[in-house]
Amino acid sequence: MAGDVVDPDDAAAYHTPQIEAFVDAGADLVTVLTLTGTGEAIGIVRAARKAGLPVAVSFTVEQDGRLPDGTPLEAAITTVDAEGGPDYFMVNCAHPTHIAPGLTGDGDWRSRIVGIRANASKASHAELDAATELDEGDTVELAAAHDPLRQLLSNLTVLGGCCGTDARHVAAMWGVA
Repeated sequence: MAGDVVDPDDAAAYHTPQIEAFVDAGADLVTVLTLTGTGEAIGIVRAARKAGLPVAVSFTVEQDGRLPDGTPLEAAITTVDAEGGPDYFMVNCAHPTHIAPGLTGDGDWRSRIVGIRANASKASHAELDAATELDEGDTVELAAAHDPLRQLLSNLTVLGGCCGTDARHVAAMWGVA
């Protein structure tokens, strides 16, 4: 459940069979999305490294820019990096206006974020979970909300959509709409 504390060793043991299956199938990268805490991220990185695969970790954040367990995004990234770290980080399943509050603070940690896969909606995760209809948000507003993030994330090269997005949203984010 989102926000539950996960032991990194337990996470590594849990994810190892799947990651080994990726290796056997010829995968060249492990990417984990929508993580809600650092323990699972650390475990997945350990399992991927043991299997010899590069790994990307993507956290999700609430409207305040913190992970669902309350951890500031900066602390999550620096904690996982201190334990060996992935090849890079991303943030997904959150509107850019939810991500922005998590990008305060100095240091090189923001340079570790190379991707954002944003939700179209400004609604909270709880509101989206309770919704009976898809919230497509405002395409123009979504694209514009990425501009401040680009200023803060010097290595941002991956932009894509998550919940409620389609080709229109992605095209707008890339400025081709």
